[in-house]
Amino acid sequence: MMKHLFTQGSDSDAPVLLLLHGTGGTEHDLLPLAEQISPDSSILSVRGNVLENGMPRFFRRLAEGVFDEEDLLFRTKELNDFVDEAAREYEFDRSRVVAVGYSNGANIAGSLLFHHPGSLKGAMLHHPMVPRRGVRLPDLTRTSIFITAGHNDPICSPQETVELQTLLHNAGAAVTVHWEYAGHRLTQLEANAAAEWFKVHFGSMSR
Repeated sequence: MMKHLFTQGSDSDAPVLLLLHGTGGTEHDLLPLAEQISPDSSILSVRGNVLENGMPRFFRRLAEGVFDEEDLLFRTKELNDFVDEAAREYEFDRSRVVAVGYSNGANIAGSLLFHHPGSLKGAMLHHPMVPRRGVRLPDLTRTSIFITAGHNDPICSPQETVELQTLLHNAGAAVTVHWEYAGHRLTQLEANAAAEWFKVHFGSMSR
């Protein structure tokens, strides 16, 4: 079991939000964002099982921007298995999970999309990188994805964002990208845009 918190939402038809924090974060970091995106949704917020200099992460890296691919695959499966387990324990619909990830959390959410077909109904990826290259993606035709990125992001270059967008689009996903000039920060403007995007793509699920 991964360290987490689960909050039962007031609307059982709304998607369940899977919250995945950035490096050094906890399962509490993205709760305000989730409240803004879909206040009636159930929340499953998870803390990464890896520590880097005492900071929680979802998988190991070899250097800044260089992922430990073996650990990434192991941790991605670990997270997917945990969400399966949580769906049974908390009795939510496993097929209606939408990830909300920032930075490292966005990267493992991207890895779920790359490696575990059907694991996510949709995803809001704030400042993600390409999780792996040279792999065949599953069919993402029924998957909606929202990406926020910084034109001046020092960790994730605009080229990386475009590459990820292209990979997901070519796998059939409906991808929207929102650009800012705020570096690697998750801004209020991004949160507002994510909430609007969610309303358009998933608001009907709770009506």
